[in-house]
Amino acid sequence: MSTVKTKQNQSAETASRKKELIRKEFSEVKAVIEERENEIMKAITEEEKRVWNKFDYIYGVLGNKKNEIQSLKDQIEMALTESDDILFLKRATALQRTSTKEAFVPVVEMDQNIVHSTYQSAITLKDIVKLSVIQSREKKEEVAAKPVKIPVLPAAHPNKATVGKKPPGPHQTRKDKTAPQAQVPSQGETDTTKEKKKAAKVALPATPSAPAAAAAAKELMDSFLKKPREELLQYAANITLDYNTAHNTVVLADNYTRMSISDTFPGHRQHPQRFTDYRQVLGFQCFKRGVHYWEVELQRSSFCGLGVCYGSMERQGPQSRLGRNCRSWCIEWLNSKLSSWHNDVEKCLPNTKATKIGVLLHCDAGFLIFMAVGEKNNLIYKFKTQFTEALYPAFWLFSSDAVLSLCHMKE
Repeated sequence: MSTVKTKQNQSAETASRKKELIRKEFSEVKAVIEERENEIMKAITEEEKRVWNKFDYIYGVLGNKKNEIQSLKDQIEMALTESDDILFLKRATALQRTSTKEAFVPVVEMDQNIVHSTYQSAITLKDIVKLSVIQSREKKEEVAAKPVKIPVLPAAHPNKATVGKKPPGPHQTRKDKTAPQAQVPSQGETDTTKEKKKAAKVALPATPSAPAAAAAAKELMDSFLKKPREELLQYAANITLDYNTAHNTVVLADNYTRMSISDTFPGHRQHPQRFTDYRQVLGFQCFKRGVHYWEVELQRSSFCGLGVCYGSMERQGPQSRLGRNCRSWCIEWLNSKLSSWHNDVEKCLPNTKATKIGVLLHCDAGFLIFMAVGEKNNLIYKFKTQFTEALYPAFWLFSSDAVLSLCHMKE
């Protein structure tokens, strides 16, 4: 009893020391993450301060201009009260020489590249940490599951040989053990075999089969197709256009929710994310998880397209056109022809008279649905795939009379 008690205390001390070491390791992990968070927050705060100071300066300039105009106004009102005509004309002549220049208010905006890149780095760090934790958990589960899978006897389940991959080592060991059991069967061996068979039966239905998973995914997609627009609005996302990606002939208006083409537009400043060969622009928002729904108004649907793409899609060359690569999915109007495009593969679709298109993106289930808002049979096209990167709403215009507008969604 004394020996057992001593060993019990020793195990408690060992666990306590190990817990303390683990806490220190996790404290370091948390410290690294907090440090990165502080760096990102500092970058955003500095950009906010820069813009704030500019607005403060502009406000001060406008205040001085207001005082100048108020002083001139007071002099005019005083001149109007002058009863002597000669003095009035003298004052009026002097006031006419006084001119007030219109106050110049420069455009001040936050650097969207800084805002977006810092946000994206936070998402990337989160994904890395999640992936590391999931992989560690999966390895642990895999190691725990191995002793259960090894003892499965071929005679017990002859049809189970095709389920998963069989480890070559245990398979050979099982053959070696089967021969002596057949020669000298004992009661102990029979009981052990029964227990192993029971364990194997319990372990077999661990993961659903591929057909079952595909059926579940199809059922989920069909359930979203049956939802009325009112229910889809709970996933509403208000999209704005990222001017850093807009082609030089693409004009953005209405608080970056409307795009059109102008060949006389002087163009945007240079940016590595800008499209150079096709008149395209991406949404500022990106989606990595969850369900999102937005609507696009087609004022002219003769030459335009809309869809989603990865942020890694090319910005120049033939591969930079929406749908002509493996990193983008879209539907496209070309004259009276409506098509879907992905990986440079076109599928012709029945045309629609709808001028408002709903886009439903389910990142986790891996499907993208285009719907004709307001029509009874509203499905235009659906893509089913496994998304591996964050997705951005994407838009394309060709003709100068084509206009796309992003609808404001009530959240």
